[in-house]
Amino acid sequence: MSLQKLTTTLNTLEYHIKNQEANNKAISKENVAWHIDHSLKVINNVCNALKTSDPSTYSNNFSVLGKVFFTLGFFPRGKAKAPKHVKPPEVILKEDLIVQIKEAKSNISKITDLDTNAYFKHPLFGHVNTKRVYRFLILHTTHHLKIINDIIK
Repeated sequence: MSLQKLTTTLNTLEYHIKNQEANNKAISKENVAWHIDHSLKVINNVCNALKTSDPSTYSNNFSVLGKVFFTLGFFPRGKAKAPKHVKPPEVILKEDLIVQIKEAKSNISKITDLDTNAYFKHPLFGHVNTKRVYRFLILHTTHHLKIINDIIK
């Protein structure tokens, strides 16, 4: 997966900022802004973890579960809880989403400059290095974009 595809998904998140107040409790207990904010926090936190990781400590411990989801190309809904550090605040302002979008665009453009074994630790998948990070971020963001699309239908 490529920077181009990740940029496209990021642009789609940005497009949906206009729908940030949309809510449909039958689809998600959270509104569109929550899904955008969470997705951006994941992208930015993952990129920061990649930048600060020590590639010499990377181990290829990518889990079977990670391999299954990466092969299937989607994450099932309602099966995982967002870790505290990527949970959105109670009040999500449009201005904050715009700032996070800009940060995410800058961050993803720098992934290609990182060591192949720069990585972040995923709680279920293990170490995700730069080779797999585009796929992870695209799958995760697309998962939330599908929820957003269902909310605004």
